[in-house]
Amino acid sequence: MIKQVLGIAVLAGIIAGPAAAQQASSGVSPYVMNTLFVVFCGVLVMWMAAGFAMLEVGYVQTKSVVAQCAKNIGLFAIASTAFILTGYGIMFPNGAWILPGVLGYDGVIEITDVVDYGSDFVGRGHAGAADIFFQSMFCVAIASIVSGTVAERMKLAPFFIFTAIFTAVIYPIQASWTWGGGFLASDFGFKDLAGSTVIHVVGGTAALIGALVVGSRTGRFVDGKTVPLGNASMPLATIGTLILWMGWYGFNAGSYLSFSSDADATNVARIFLNTNMAAAGGVIAAAFISYFKENRFDLSFMLNGALGGLVAITAEPLFPTPLMAFSIGVGAGLILFFAIQLLEDLKIDDVVGAIPVHLFCGVWGTIAVAFTNADATIFGQLVSVAIVMAYVAVASGFVWYVLHKSIGLRVTSDAEDVGIDQSSLVLNT
Repeated sequence: MIKQVLGIAVLAGIIAGPAAAQQASSGVSPYVMNTLFVVFCGVLVMWMAAGFAMLEVGYVQTKSVVAQCAKNIGLFAIASTAFILTGYGIMFPNGAWILPGVLGYDGVIEITDVVDYGSDFVGRGHAGAADIFFQSMFCVAIASIVSGTVAERMKLAPFFIFTAIFTAVIYPIQASWTWGGGFLASDFGFKDLAGSTVIHVVGGTAALIGALVVGSRTGRFVDGKTVPLGNASMPLATIGTLILWMGWYGFNAGSYLSFSSDADATNVARIFLNTNMAAAGGVIAAAFISYFKENRFDLSFMLNGALGGLVAITAEPLFPTPLMAFSIGVGAGLILFFAIQLLEDLKIDDVVGAIPVHLFCGVWGTIAVAFTNADATIFGQLVSVAIVMAYVAVASGFVWYVLHKSIGLRVTSDAEDVGIDQSSLVLNT
């Protein structure tokens, strides 16, 4: 009798299985799927903060490790808070333009039930809180770009002040020109899905101006020659790069904003694949360049090759074929070589190589969009990136200069010599 009952139950399960699965599937709304997807990708982007921290700790000298950790945890809290307080409302003015297409403000943040980006993103509605969280993680990433460039000689207090202003006002204003429906998107047809320019060129430009104002580390350039100052731990830098590589999947795929249909799933998977291929192309290009130049594989250059490829594919990770994505990464590796040489010739001290990776490779990736996206033009991409760079250079330069003249940017020469970690300056300057 028991066997008969079990047999009937199993048969009923087999018959009802497909119908039950279909009912369960139809019970998950696009809103729930999209919200879960955006939050998940936001968590991946948050994980990039750990990658930036480990990368920077690996490249600085041992005497500056604690200060760099303090800088990264501090900027995370400051950037995410500043962006939520004012940046989000500036970045997405929701039609409330003060200067049409240029400057807007939607007021103090209000968490709406659904965020929907209009006709270009049909069916991509998701929870407002998910959107705020995801975008705030992007904002943290842009602050992290600046951190590594000015490491080992800058006080923490002015850096934190710069971070607050940069993420609350400077970054969201230019982001509104593209992602908020501003004039770059409407007048120039600018395309930048996940931020080769909106994030990486902006961060790289601010880092460049900061490096010029704060100056190079003592002993970095002697008698016209570049002097290596040593790294705390290249294994940590490698781990940091791999963490960033992993987080970048969320960075790019999350910008698609939707995972509620078969087509969405296909496109997201393609973004994952293209993101990976571009990073691989950057590593391989850097490996070959370093081998032919120095007769060895330069780990530091290979790590930056991966990051350069990731930055380059960020503007358009969907439309390229995997081979084209790989080629874009290879192009980034080549550009890195010349960019690093240029910075050394100009005596610009960039501890982690953020300027070549984010600024130069970001420009390349922005232009490359026109090769794969039929809706983009080289003219529109070039003009837009030039406008953004000019704005950020002026705005961030003003803030850097005011901080330099008021409270000062650099630690004392004694503190730099002994190391910020061993001085009393880690937390109180």
